Amino acid sequence: MLGIGGPDAVVAADELDAFVRALAGAIVTTEARSVLLVPPDQTRLHSRAGEIVARMYTLLQDELGRIDVMPALGTHRPLGPAECRLMFGDAIEPARLLHHRWREDVVTVGELPEDEVDDVVGDELGLSLPFAVNAALVDGSYDLVVSVGQVVPHEVAGFGGYTKHVSIGLGGPDTIQRSHFISAVHGIERTLGRADAPVRQLLDRGFERFLEPRCRVLFVLTVVELLAEGPVLRGVFTGEGGPRAAGGDAFRAAVALSSEVNIETVAEPFARCVAYLDAEEYRSTWLGNKAIYRTRLAMADGGELVVVAPGLDRFGEDPLVDALIRRHGYHGREAALRAMAADPELAANLAAVAHLIHGSTEGRFTVTYAPGPGVSRAEIEGVGFRYLPLDEALGETVDIPNPGLGLWRA
Repeated sequence: MLGIGGPDAVVAADELDAFVRALAGAIVTTEARSVLLVPPDQTRLHSRAGEIVARMYTLLQDELGRIDVMPALGTHRPLGPAECRLMFGDAIEPARLLHHRWREDVVTVGELPEDEVDDVVGDELGLSLPFAVNAALVDGSYDLVVSVGQVVPHEVAGFGGYTKHVSIGLGGPDTIQRSHFISAVHGIERTLGRADAPVRQLLDRGFERFLEPRCRVLFVLTVVELLAEGPVLRGVFTGEGGPRAAGGDAFRAAVALSSEVNIETVAEPFARCVAYLDAEEYRSTWLGNKAIYRTRLAMADGGELVVVAPGLDRFGEDPLVDALIRRHGYHGREAALRAMAADPELAANLAAVAHLIHGSTEGRFTVTYAPGPGVSRAEIEGVGFRYLPLDEALGETVDIPNPGLGLWRA
């Protein structure tokens, strides 16, 4: 494992460039002739992963026989030209990106059985966890996959990044759907900011058992802290392989740092909290509800969370999921489970059920959305949120300028 940074460090541009240069040199010495770079999309804009991938692409493109870039989209929409420029500048042409189609481009490589899932979760769910990933990972197209992503507290896996980046980011329907549902049933409050969360354990087991024997993956993991003056890169860690290899060491080092710089304990629960969603990153409640996930441990009973979302123009990233959110709304765990039992279309989309549960407050506090012109008052209120006109919300003092970069708790 290699790493730089620490809780008080500021990884400067020249230091990061030197780190990436050394990493690219090491890749060349492995004699890998075909490499797939896997960055996040623009919803991880401040991860610095786009900058790292752009630099690595430039350094390697004349050294290798083949180098491709496939963003870890999961269920998100593919990057358009504007999003590509936002992430990679001019280093990578939009037409060069390979887009992961989570319903079509996948092959199943293994399955964790029901009893093992139940044992890890500590509950009888009656669900196995298949591992389906983009076929390009395992069909021999690439000698090496370089997964570049951010480690930060996360509502599904406890901490995001690492094996989740490839298993979910380049995953298939059952892998994505069931992992999210398992996490939602286990409970978001029991998952956030926990390195040993059940879904994290399951993803690590599946990667080690089914992917690692068939796919060399070098992980590059960043940790970014949100300060008043903006995001700061605190550390970068890299290592190859699963939890018992150097990749696992890199992940654990990143989690230790993220636990120090990304989890903020507030002195008193928020009676009222205003979170801002950057229009370039957050265009749906599927993504924007991070404002709910990451603040819920800090919200007072009876409090109000105001989400200022000038770029919001839809609910789901996927048209089908968007329709399901509009149909059922955010009305709590029991309401979501009842809807699942009554609606076969929702039952077939367990990630949507999980999202409806995660995005609900169970009546403990209220959520008020202030969207841009892309979503109306009737639409916001139709899914169970309160509505605030954007021009009124823009006058508010923002407590959390980017909820995706941390976790707040009382």
